[in-house]
Amino acid sequence: MSGPSTFVPKSALGRWFESRLPVMGLVHSSFVAYPTPRNLNYWWTFGAILSFMLGAQIITGVVLAMHYTPHVDMAFNSVESIMRDVNWGWFLRYAHANGASMFFIAVYVHMLRGLYYGSYKAPREVLWILGVIIYLLMMATGFMGYVLPWGQMSFWGAKVITNLFSAIPFVGDTITTWLWGGYSVDNPTLNRFFSLHYLLPFMIAGVVILHVWALHVVGQNNPDGVEVKNVEKDTVPFTPYATIKDSFAVVVFLILYAWFIFFTPNFLGEADNYIMANPLVTPPHIVPEWYYLPFYAILRAVPNKLLGVCALFGAILILAFLPWLDTSRVRSGKYRPAFKVFFWLFVLCALGLGYLGAQPPDDGPVLAARILSLYYFGFFLVILPLLGLFETPKTPPASIADAVLGKGASGANH
Repeated sequence: MSGPSTFVPKSALGRWFESRLPVMGLVHSSFVAYPTPRNLNYWWTFGAILSFMLGAQIITGVVLAMHYTPHVDMAFNSVESIMRDVNWGWFLRYAHANGASMFFIAVYVHMLRGLYYGSYKAPREVLWILGVIIYLLMMATGFMGYVLPWGQMSFWGAKVITNLFSAIPFVGDTITTWLWGGYSVDNPTLNRFFSLHYLLPFMIAGVVILHVWALHVVGQNNPDGVEVKNVEKDTVPFTPYATIKDSFAVVVFLILYAWFIFFTPNFLGEADNYIMANPLVTPPHIVPEWYYLPFYAILRAVPNKLLGVCALFGAILILAFLPWLDTSRVRSGKYRPAFKVFFWLFVLCALGLGYLGAQPPDDGPVLAARILSLYYFGFFLVILPLLGLFETPKTPPASIADAVLGKGASGANH
């Protein structure tokens, strides 16, 4: 925990201001003197990467909104105008579009790290649930942003996804009509999506603040999954140790980000979205952005529309119940041999669903998606609860200091 601040400004003006609004003390206790487990590895740098990407998306998005026209007759041409006529418009558009993909790459790594090292276990349940809320808001924001260029994939993607709500009994048609702003995907739909796409990133920023706050209350998890017992031996100050590591990771990530922007800006996009939306011409194969593909495969794997929608949303919401589904006494997957096997099978399952979601809905891909969907839900609902009862984990070290010095992690079984 960060605890009360001991920061004392050197200047009289600083002391006067700090006594009335202790902002610098809050920053000092949270990002300078904050005790950080000394055994953190580079998988813990993705929180900083995500913070940077959120800032980049908000800044580029606000500037793009200054030049974008949310009208079905002008949206497509306004995006092309941004690319050609606005100074550095091409950079802003490519940075924002590819930034969404970079954001999701980082959040998937961040989530898998939390899953592997048990960062969802007590006392970090609320921290994990806030992360799931951020993920849901990201998915909604990304979907609405994909609609704004008003290309063929934008229009038909909006039509397919919003139509899913019509499967909800009694209120489905009302919800769908409200989303559309009428009786079809048209100008009111685009206006709604533009408004929400602009608003939601600021909501994400608000939940991120709560996420960081919750983190500083319960403290960071670590690769060995043991709590801090001695602050002096088990931790180091956040600055300079964590800040240097985070800064290096952000720079490396930025190199990958820049490669997409400057060398292959359309690699992660769909060619059909460079064709203006036409309600009379259906694309041969409608697919969402790559980061939705695993859930799209789960949706198509279920033959019933309502059950498919339930499976789609259930695949995301089940993550919020993870702290109670995993019954193991040992937090970190580092000391759980059987869990490691099932975890990496889960990663392969998610990648397989992503691949199948991009394929045409033929019998073969749909059958394979059904098998992988069963494993996806089985991992959370069957494997994790049973592993806690039958798995024999190794003994974690007694403390973080022992883990760093190589003592205590003998691998003896319970």
